[in-house]
Amino acid sequence: MGIVNVTPDSFSDGGRHASAQAAIAHGHALVEAGADWLDIGGESTRPGAEPVSEADELARVIPVIEELARTNMPLSIDTMKPGVARAAIQAGASMWNDVTALGGPGALGVAAQLGCQICLMHMQGEPRTMQADPHYDDVAGEVEAFLLARAAAAMKAGVSRENIWLDPGIGFGKTLVHNLALMGALPRLAGLGFPILFGASRKRFIASLDNDAPADQRLGGSIAAALHAAQAGAAMIRVHDVRETAQALKVRAAIQASG
Repeated sequence: MGIVNVTPDSFSDGGRHASAQAAIAHGHALVEAGADWLDIGGESTRPGAEPVSEADELARVIPVIEELARTNMPLSIDTMKPGVARAAIQAGASMWNDVTALGGPGALGVAAQLGCQICLMHMQGEPRTMQADPHYDDVAGEVEAFLLARAAAAMKAGVSRENIWLDPGIGFGKTLVHNLALMGALPRLAGLGFPILFGASRKRFIASLDNDAPADQRLGGSIAAALHAAQAGAAMIRVHDVRETAQALKVRAAIQASG
């Protein structure tokens, strides 16, 4: 899953694809690089990010989705707002990727009405404050319990089980220790009966392990995390660097196939 940030302030590439024209061009480039999905977002969820109005978010993402939908590439809308999700699905997206796990007002009902695929992500707190002082007694157990509870709530509201994906939320209200523990627990999470969407591309934990490397110098760590996630059973990997990650996954698959 290639990332298309139509934002001025995303942690890794904020501003590079903020215009619709630039975002559309980037989406096409990711498809050429080997993406199987595109995830389009108009509101940054980096630590400390400020909220964006629904009108502004719609203005950012809908023209991009409408144009990229012409390619028949499966599209995901990365949003916390039910109104944005509804408009995005109508414009051609087929997944709602929600960092609040449908925790917003009316989100469960809208998800059921839309009948699209839904990704439920774990986040402790909210983007502006989530990294202030995250705490868990058992991060893997608590994330697992949260995701199962949200999946149950979604199904009770009318979302089909077959449409539900889970995301452990690497970097969302978690320290380095928490992130590493969660990645170590991926086989356990992948065994819950829902496909796992995994996203660790260019995230801050990589810098914590490598002399505070800036976001554009975290490719090696991102690929290492992607390969681990694939080995652990993740069904889809969400990345910035599509060509390099796809190549790494192809080599891994070829090695495994060789016996």
